Amino acid sequence: MAFAIAIILLVVGSVLFHFISPWWSTPIASNWGSIDDTILITFSITGVVFIVLGLFIAYAVIKYRYRPDRRSDYEPENTTLEHWLIGITSIGVIAMLAPGLIAWADYVKVPDNAAVVEAVGEQWTWTFRFPGKDGVLGTTDTRFINDDNPFGLNPDDPKGKDDILVDDTEVHLPIGVPVKFLLRSKDVLHDFYVPQFRAKMDLVPGLVTYLWFTPTRTGTFEILCAELCGVGHHVMRGTVVVEDQATFEAWRDGYQTFAQATAASE
Repeated sequence: MAFAIAIILLVVGSVLFHFISPWWSTPIASNWGSIDDTILITFSITGVVFIVLGLFIAYAVIKYRYRPDRRSDYEPENTTLEHWLIGITSIGVIAMLAPGLIAWADYVKVPDNAAVVEAVGEQWTWTFRFPGKDGVLGTTDTRFINDDNPFGLNPDDPKGKDDILVDDTEVHLPIGVPVKFLLRSKDVLHDFYVPQFRAKMDLVPGLVTYLWFTPTRTGTFEILCAELCGVGHHVMRGTVVVEDQATFEAWRDGYQTFAQATAASE
């Protein structure tokens, strides 16, 4: 009996904690409301299953507890019950997976008019690169990384000459403009994550990954590394500032291009 009561208290306590908990998602600041909807659907389905199974276990413990005047029956198979369980489980799994697949299909399909920004991660900081007037980022390679070329741009690629280098952990974006972040790591696994944007993606050494989102409100938001990347993982933070187009352009134009940085170092 004590075990059954403990199960009931666990179920009730878990449900109450979910609704009165002070830890909730931050207000969304991008177009990815579908990701919040997917999480809500998953929590709802798994929550109902948790409550039903927990209370059923408590009921079974109470109803079928040991009594000296009765014996249990051995029933190795119950085809009807198995069919019901398979059917209900299948519906639940499909209900959880389908919204996620729909959201993922949108997540990897970047709009044609999306602006392009590169985020470079390294132990334990962020830097950023914007295309210049040609709208195209130059090629990069780890072989070219040195003190004068920390981004590793190819000095023989003319498309990289006008790339704007933001050697800072703060990046600015215009509000209402879709942006595709190209993600590149210079050393180990990192993960670009802005909780308010609901967007995150791993940075894999040797690969260029990406994510996209549209900022929907102005403000300052924190960039986190969501992949354990060494002893300094906790300090690998950055900032995204979302503002109007004119303010963004003024900020961006205050940084040097690759050609200007190369000339200055020489």
